[in-house]
Amino acid sequence: MSIEPSYLKRLGKEDLLEKVVEAKKHITNCNLCPHACGVNRMEEVGVCRASHQAIVSSYAPHLGEERVLVGQRGSGTIFFGYCNLSCVYCQNYELSAYGEGETVPNEKLARMMLALQNHYGCHNINLVTPTHFVPNIVEAICLAAQNGLKLPIVYNCGGYESVETLRLLEGVVDIYMPDFKYSSTEFGKRYSKVVDYPERAKEALREMDRQVGGLKVDERNIAHRGLLIRHMMLPGGLEDTKGVLEFIKRELSADVLVNLMSQYYPCHKAFDYKEIGKRLDLMEYQEAYDYGEKLGLRLVR
Repeated sequence: MSIEPSYLKRLGKEDLLEKVVEAKKHITNCNLCPHACGVNRMEEVGVCRASHQAIVSSYAPHLGEERVLVGQRGSGTIFFGYCNLSCVYCQNYELSAYGEGETVPNEKLARMMLALQNHYGCHNINLVTPTHFVPNIVEAICLAAQNGLKLPIVYNCGGYESVETLRLLEGVVDIYMPDFKYSSTEFGKRYSKVVDYPERAKEALREMDRQVGGLKVDERNIAHRGLLIRHMMLPGGLEDTKGVLEFIKRELSADVLVNLMSQYYPCHKAFDYKEIGKRLDLMEYQEAYDYGEKLGLRLVR
């Protein structure tokens, strides 16, 4: 049974168009994320280094995402260039730091979404690092919906989000899939170069949870709505990870799905930081996973 996505079920054409207009205000006065640069992106760039047009590195079915997104035909991922964070260990640094990809107009972005649905048969549209291109994305979804798009929209972000932007996305996004990188302010400063990561991420998670609640799946065990949180554990980060898990347990819906990830490996600038210039100790990871189970979290297995 097909479950209608939010932008078809909860929003009409006029509502979507209103969101496009509101989102486009950020092109000339960008406050999409907590950096709140306020720049005119037609003329200059802010912290994320993105201009007014979307940069797409690739789009294709992805079989390596969580099983509830992948199903039999893959998650329809669109990888965007640049990022509003500067994580020293980023495993996609060619995209996030250097903006690798092609500049695409919103009409072409809409066609990519339709191709992922109609040609590849993907289960969802998975927008990877989307925050700085929200105006482009909202317009592309509007255009694609007018031409038959009916897949759930996945907002796959780094967790450093503005509540105001998330409220703009209410009714557009079906599945929020943020990272919750750190519970420690010092980790955020040291490894992602932002002074307020935990505060902003917690605000964002509360807002995402308010909008969509815990993760819901259909009869095929494929997600169609809700919140899926990723946390990639860092070497020596057991106490920070416990703080992440405790917040989720204490403040979010009980059926939020949590992916506690063990695939950290040092890359990009990580070797400049001795404590994370090595692989994760799997014994330490197991202790963190056991702690999540003890808390009663719904963990990806």
